[in-house]
Amino acid sequence: MIQILTGIQNTSAALDAEHTRLDVISQNIANAQTTRDVDGKPYQRRVVIFENVLNNTMNGGNPDLPTMRVSKIERDTRAPLMVHSPGNPDADERGNVAMPNINIHEEMADYISAQRSFEANLAVVKNARSMAMQTLSIGKH
Repeated sequence: MIQILTGIQNTSAALDAEHTRLDVISQNIANAQTTRDVDGKPYQRRVVIFENVLNNTMNGGNPDLPTMRVSKIERDTRAPLMVHSPGNPDADERGNVAMPNINIHEEMADYISAQRSFEANLAVVKNARSMAMQTLSIGKH
């Protein structure tokens, strides 16, 4: 039973990390046309960086099972795209507007990947719960 609970704890951490990834990707898609972010510059794509952390054996975790978590959220270093749009209020003296360098197709592929990972981890939790319930029912017969 301890192993099942440890597995659920690790899966829960992975669910949290993938949830954060889904949120960040959604922000990227929503801001794909934002020419002026809070810093006055075009929105910069954000990227979630994961890290694996070994469980602390003092807390009852299995040191062989890594837990995934979000290490940090970084800004992408790609330069903004320059688009010629002289009527845009954010255009420079040559009529060019700095647009976020966000590829919607790339973001959607990342979103689908994160969603599938989230769903797979959720299936692990459901299966672990089912196994735990079946284990508890053994003693009733």
